[in-house]
Amino acid sequence: MKAYELQKTGGIDAWVKVERPEPRPGPGQALVRIRAVSLNYRDLLIVEGRYMGPTSRPIIPVSDGAGEVVAVGAGVTRVKPGDRVAPTFFQTWTSGEPTADLRDKALGAGSTDGVLAEYVALDAEGLVHLPEHFSFEDGATLPCAAVTAWNALVPQGRLQAGQTVLAQGTGGVSIFALQLARLLGARVIITSSQDEKLERARALGAEGTVNYKKNPDWEEKVLELTGGKGVDHVIEVGGAQTLPKSIRASRSGGHIALIGLLSGSFGKPDPSVAESKNLQIENIFVGSRVMFEDMNRLILQHRMKPVIDRTFPFEEAREALRYLRDGAHFGKVVIEV
Repeated sequence: MKAYELQKTGGIDAWVKVERPEPRPGPGQALVRIRAVSLNYRDLLIVEGRYMGPTSRPIIPVSDGAGEVVAVGAGVTRVKPGDRVAPTFFQTWTSGEPTADLRDKALGAGSTDGVLAEYVALDAEGLVHLPEHFSFEDGATLPCAAVTAWNALVPQGRLQAGQTVLAQGTGGVSIFALQLARLLGARVIITSSQDEKLERARALGAEGTVNYKKNPDWEEKVLELTGGKGVDHVIEVGGAQTLPKSIRASRSGGHIALIGLLSGSFGKPDPSVAESKNLQIENIFVGSRVMFEDMNRLILQHRMKPVIDRTFPFEEAREALRYLRDGAHFGKVVIEV
């Protein structure tokens, strides 16, 4: 089968197209013919060696994909050949609280193969059925970005209708947060450095927009848009440089979901400031299979469709990752397999 391997860290060219034997499903596994994958900023961090350091062996990259089951191993009843599925980001996190060793078990990093290949053998308990109105390209966008946004807003954020959400930027997590929050009856304010992207966000339902390039003190604009009160929830994807502004833009008792590090490193809140506003600030580690399935029920109910910026052919996987790195995308970047 055709696949890509991350043979060593150091840059995007470390993704090498290879031929590998087609895997066979073992007990409790399903063999999935991958039809599409989507990229996350994490994939760029991994190839650059900024996520978990150098890889110990060649691995198949990318955590997010979708395809159809073609065979199952002994004891599998959850899925059957012909089912359209997506793998969970953490194959072993079904429900409940995450365990301390989860990070080492995420697809496409460390010693765990990902999904940028024609066939992948996956834990059958770590597969989720796609919404019936989704294409494989749509389904490939869900496992990391969408579930992360859902976890930030609902299981951990306890979002209520009428509350206000601040989403930073127009990448995958933030656009999913905009879409899901609107379905749940919340108001959304979104930031971007480009007015064109802000207009697209308005078309998706954003009620407030702030160009942070034109307004470097964008947190003050957010406060204006909330009548000085501040937002109830922040989808914090920027990291160290944006977290102080997110704290300023939050209401007393608000919730900040720490998700990304686009500015170079994770943000660490000033305890005295966070405590003075009684903020709930917590890391979001994607989510469990149960969270994924709960989210899919809402998506199916409202026939929501993800926002895909651009789709690349399998042969141009490295070009797709460069496109993601350059930051011109709005929503998700997908690769057909």
